[in-house]
Amino acid sequence: MLLVAVGFIFHLLLLKDVGAVAGAQDTISAAQSVTGDQTIVSAGGNFRLGFFKPGKASNYYIGMWYNKISSQTVVWVANRDKPVKDRFKSVLRLLNGNLELLSESGVSVWGTNLPTNDSDDVRAVLLDNGNFVLKHGGRVSWESFDFPTHTWLPGSKVGLNKVTNTTQTLTSWRNSEDPSPGLFSLELDLKGTNQYFIQWNRSERYWTSGPWNGQIFSLVPEMRLNYIYNFSYVSNEKESYFTYSVYSNLTTSIFIMDVSGQIKQLTWLESTKQWNLFWSQPRTQCEVYAFCGAFGTCNQDSTTFCSCLKGFEPKSHDDWTLNDYSGGCVRRAPTKCHNKDHDKFLLRHDMRLPVQGESADAKSHEDCQTACLRNCSCTAYSYSQNCTVWVSDLLGIQQFSENDHAGEPLYIRLAASEFPSHSSYGGVLVGLIVAPAVLVIVVAIVFIIMVLRRKQRKVMKGIEGSLVAFGYRYLQSATKNFSDKLGGGGFGSVFRGTLPDATVIAVKKLEGIGQGEKQFRSEVSTIGTVQHVNLVRLHGFCSEGSKKLLVYEYMPNGSLDAHLFYDKAVLDWSKRYQIALGTARGLNYLHDKCRDCIIHCDIKPENILLDAELCPKVADFGLAKLMGREFSRVLTTMRGTRGYLAPEWISGVAITAKADVYSYGMMLFELISGRRNSKEHADGKITFFPTQVIQKIVQDKDGNGDGDILSILDPRLQQNADESEVKRMCRVACWCIQDDENHRPSMAQIVQILEGLLDVSLPAVPRSLQLFADNPDQNVYFSEYSSSQGSRLPNNSSSASDLSHTIKCVSSSKSDQ
Repeated sequence: MLLVAVGFIFHLLLLKDVGAVAGAQDTISAAQSVTGDQTIVSAGGNFRLGFFKPGKASNYYIGMWYNKISSQTVVWVANRDKPVKDRFKSVLRLLNGNLELLSESGVSVWGTNLPTNDSDDVRAVLLDNGNFVLKHGGRVSWESFDFPTHTWLPGSKVGLNKVTNTTQTLTSWRNSEDPSPGLFSLELDLKGTNQYFIQWNRSERYWTSGPWNGQIFSLVPEMRLNYIYNFSYVSNEKESYFTYSVYSNLTTSIFIMDVSGQIKQLTWLESTKQWNLFWSQPRTQCEVYAFCGAFGTCNQDSTTFCSCLKGFEPKSHDDWTLNDYSGGCVRRAPTKCHNKDHDKFLLRHDMRLPVQGESADAKSHEDCQTACLRNCSCTAYSYSQNCTVWVSDLLGIQQFSENDHAGEPLYIRLAASEFPSHSSYGGVLVGLIVAPAVLVIVVAIVFIIMVLRRKQRKVMKGIEGSLVAFGYRYLQSATKNFSDKLGGGGFGSVFRGTLPDATVIAVKKLEGIGQGEKQFRSEVSTIGTVQHVNLVRLHGFCSEGSKKLLVYEYMPNGSLDAHLFYDKAVLDWSKRYQIALGTARGLNYLHDKCRDCIIHCDIKPENILLDAELCPKVADFGLAKLMGREFSRVLTTMRGTRGYLAPEWISGVAITAKADVYSYGMMLFELISGRRNSKEHADGKITFFPTQVIQKIVQDKDGNGDGDILSILDPRLQQNADESEVKRMCRVACWCIQDDENHRPSMAQIVQILEGLLDVSLPAVPRSLQLFADNPDQNVYFSEYSSSQGSRLPNNSSSASDLSHTIKCVSSSKSDQ
């Protein structure tokens, strides 16, 4: 008995020693294990492995997470679909040359499943790059990098083993508290097309990277902007895979297949203790296939994204609380096919039609409805010249806003009980008694409203959302008959005004707009919903016949050009840097945070206004959309802002948000120098400031100061500036004006660079700048752009094809003054 007790105590002491050793080292040997709260930590302290419980879940998993990050971020899970209940009775150990996880009942729930090996020299080691490896002697026989879960760490692969025809696949968690495999996955195309797909339920592809072209994936141009990441693709006879590394060891980065159905690249920001989104695809949540499940609708303008159609409710309220909408919605009342109280249809005009509809033989709307009613499995139909019916769950429904006008009619089948009943005798009797009284009240209300509206028109025309519909005479009085002109541009002139409550306003009279009343109000309402600290706020509008006016908040410090090029007070470097950052934030909001991407089309110092605290606010951001792109293009080309035009504007190709990035870059050069980018001298020669900047950057490529970057600053600053900020802004400006729009950063990336969250590498020299630098003595000048006349070239110059690109990117300051 004494021997048994001694043996038991010795066993407890052994377990205690094992736990201490396991917790202090990066290795599990044959004599060690991990159980309870024991963990192992990689040699450099980057990663920790042990049992964890996600959120408020009751289950435990063996997983790996960042050790130095305050917010537990799990990057790999062993038993993701077979959790254990009691971590103190479960154990991760080595057995017969394999790693094995035993549950509280002693059942193996996970293992490496290698051929049995009785070698004594077997170890499991957690490496500092996040790879958990099993070694037999000096040979790695198994590694977690070959079996990723939802996270793709730097140095690991996502690819295809051509020998075994197996893939390394990223699969999302089911929800934030359940790491079991979810519906969304990323994998390389098994057909060998060298592109990646995101799939729903391993069957429906809803995003592709595009094929690899030797440098990037064709539909992921962000890969060129490798400020943090170095991407590479390998393909040989045995395998094809994509991998990446991080330039700086100080940067913590992960790539995940998120529960949202989007792939996301994240970097850790220690100052805010949060993961910062660097890049994601698909771009918007509602582009993810069937994100809201069956009979669920996705609304990009909603903070929760998903809701159920009328007559439906979430299948699992608990799952929806965890942002897991995959279960979708179920009917509150079953349909009654062939019943005399037949089903009815709910009409929705604001929907994108569901996927997987079937054509039906019907020549009219009534025939289409009858075809759906005859099929008990039919859940909805749509008729617009042709009849389409759905005989299964409705998936991929997207709800548009009221002002979008992009939806198509969708008739959703519901039980008759979901509609108000009008057959009750009591209801009829009550209706006969109440109707006359209601009619009298309605007539009285209509009369009162008409009287009030008639009075109100003398001052202003009602409220539409948060925008005031002003009367023209009212604004004419507020601006003293438009006598105090603040400025003007391609879209019209701006006048100062004052409201009766002493609020100062800026009123823009739009010129040449021919939209109808309803369309104009719809467009303005859309612009009015855009709110950001770095965007000028729209107070209201006026639309009376051909008179179209917009009423903005007044900016007491005027526009940026007055401070840079004229006699206003000199902006110090700190103010200039904050103006650059604030402008970038405003444009990022327009490009990525609004329901639709809004391309400004006319970024220049004249359209950056400054409030009382010199906070920058982008102005005229909705006018390109309001006026129509083709019209604004003519205005932009012909009315003095050619120095900010991206090459694609003049070449006639489709315009994207990268056109704004180019204009923003040109504006940054002027913010740095305090003068227009191009200057014509008395001898007719033109100097172009961006070429000076790129020369300084190239000279100082090693960061040793050879470029003397401060010498290019506005002379009024007397080189009083943060040199690192000047270099950063110069590099950003040069990246922005790359000839190929795919080489330019997004505004989101520019914000992160200026905030110091991302490093920016040495930019390539744009061909247009190189040509200009190689021909400094040539007289390059411009005529008005015309498709028939073209641009004039200097004598003894290269051919028109050689210098046409240069000419498009360079302009005289005359037209801008």
